[in-house]
Amino acid sequence: MDSRMSEDSVRTATLGDPPALPMHPDTFEVQTWGCQMNVLDGERMAGQLEKRGLRRADSLKGAAPGVILLNTCAVREKSEHKLFSELGVLAERKREQPELVVGVTGCVAQVSGQEILERAPWLDFVAGTGQVERIGELVDAARRERRQSLALELPEEDPVYQFREISRGSAFQAYVTVIEGCDQFCTFCIVPFTRGRERSRRAGEVLEELRHLVSLGYTEVTLLGQTVNAYRDPAEGFGLGGLLRRAASVEGLRRLRFLTSHPRLVDDELLAALAGTPAVAPYLHLPAQSGSDTVLRRMKRRYTAAEYLEIVARVRGAVPEIAISSDFIVGFPGETEADFEETLALLRAARFANLFAFRYSPRPGTASARWGRDSEVPETIAADRLRRLFDLQADLQRETNEGLVGREFEVLLEGTDRHGQATGRTGCNRIVHLEGPAEAAEGERPGSYVTVRVTRGNSNSLIGVRAASGA
Repeated sequence: MDSRMSEDSVRTATLGDPPALPMHPDTFEVQTWGCQMNVLDGERMAGQLEKRGLRRADSLKGAAPGVILLNTCAVREKSEHKLFSELGVLAERKREQPELVVGVTGCVAQVSGQEILERAPWLDFVAGTGQVERIGELVDAARRERRQSLALELPEEDPVYQFREISRGSAFQAYVTVIEGCDQFCTFCIVPFTRGRERSRRAGEVLEELRHLVSLGYTEVTLLGQTVNAYRDPAEGFGLGGLLRRAASVEGLRRLRFLTSHPRLVDDELLAALAGTPAVAPYLHLPAQSGSDTVLRRMKRRYTAAEYLEIVARVRGAVPEIAISSDFIVGFPGETEADFEETLALLRAARFANLFAFRYSPRPGTASARWGRDSEVPETIAADRLRRLFDLQADLQRETNEGLVGREFEVLLEGTDRHGQATGRTGCNRIVHLEGPAEAAEGERPGSYVTVRVTRGNSNSLIGVRAASGA
């Protein structure tokens, strides 16, 4: 799985010391960390619990939750450390309040379920990524029968979701999964083991979910998949481009995004949808991972740096205004200084609108984790390379953003920043802060679209003023 999908949009709550609050048995808390798909899984779990009459714990002041779900990510090692740290805190609460229900879900649960139960035998259940639709049932079993469960089976059939039960975190932006699993088996990636092989949802069900969202007032939707452009409709066989065109025809859907794409699977159908479908946002997340052909070969990415840049050129030829972001891993086993310099050269050539980069973290079960210590890059060197990569990207990004001064963009307002200014995103996924107080324009609120003229470009965001009335 690409690292944007593993780190971006992290929503994590820490428990701290065991609370001295009385427990309310009919409240719950879902702690989620990881990718957008994990966030959506957490929303699916919350919806099932709300259907059963439970309330979110933060809706009831003065009481601790009676059900706690830890929805985990396995792409980075620190997520596993966080899980066992949280379990250490919860063990004491469980001793004091044995009726408390605690479950571990998500990717760490999928790959380490038995180990988790061995280290925390007091847990009520551990459920893998293929068992999200059963979370309500597992919580019921734990509450009523005090029965411990281990549910790790990965389904092989096309996924079907009870999407009307999802308790979403936003009233105007939503995630919709269109494909689960991954068949790429990059040597650094654990996703094929945590999410299984590729399984696409039927387009008819996806479109039904989109119409349902629009009826509730949602205007921006992001289609999700570990490798989203591997999507193939099980009934008719068309790909992501075909799905995007059909999705864009849903009346009331104003902005359509998708994450995350593999470079090898960018085809003419997808480019045509990007170029010819106004509702499809001019944004593409296209992880490169490295600029070194040697490293790319060891990663099993199946393209060279030159081929990657050719794909970027094709995309920009079809959609000149598109913003392209990327992922990079530094310190991959065997990476030399010359390899890293080739990565920096790729950044200069591609001029990404944004990127996400991380030091290599070996994951048990992946090919690269078995290569031995001889190929390891020392942490100090990897950390220095990561800093240099971010420094270069900040300079390039600032230059690009300064070049947008004077341009106008439609911005979907998402809230306010720490200075009390309205903030949102353009269709090309750039963050914009609006000058002046958030209430400067009557009727503006999160979920509104406003036209903004850019007055300043920073390395990580744009500053702008309201240019005309939005919708």
